[in-house]
Formats: sequence, structure tokens, C-alpha cells
Amino acid sequence: MFDTSTTALLRAVLDEVCESASRRQIGARTHVATNILEAAARGEVSPETLKQVGRQAQSQAPNLWR
Repeated sequence: MFDTSTTALLRAVLDEVCESASRRQIGARTHVATNILEAAARGEVSPETLKQVGRQAQSQAPNLWR
């Protein structure tokens, strides 16, 4: 679906956005990852835009971070 460099960017953005969440919080990470992937599929590949999308996903589902 995405080339190697875009995939690496998406992983880096996900890790940065979710750095405060445990890797065991799979539901939270999945929610954020889904939003980031959807943005990338629409052509958003700017790191800052993807981070913003990820942070917005976090704020829309605060119960996932408990």
C-alpha cells in the first residue's frame, strides 16, 4: 500500500504520538494508527500533519488512555 519510506514515517509518527501510552494499550494505539493511516491514504504525508491527526485522535477518545 505505502512505500518503505512512507511506512517508516507512519511508524515514527505513531510512536511519537503514542509515546505516553503503553504498548499494551492496543486499543488506543489502534485508534490513533487508524486515523493516521486514513490521513495518509488521502495523501497527507507531512509529518506535522500526521502528528496533528494522531493527537486529535487521542483527544477525541480520552477514555482509551486510562
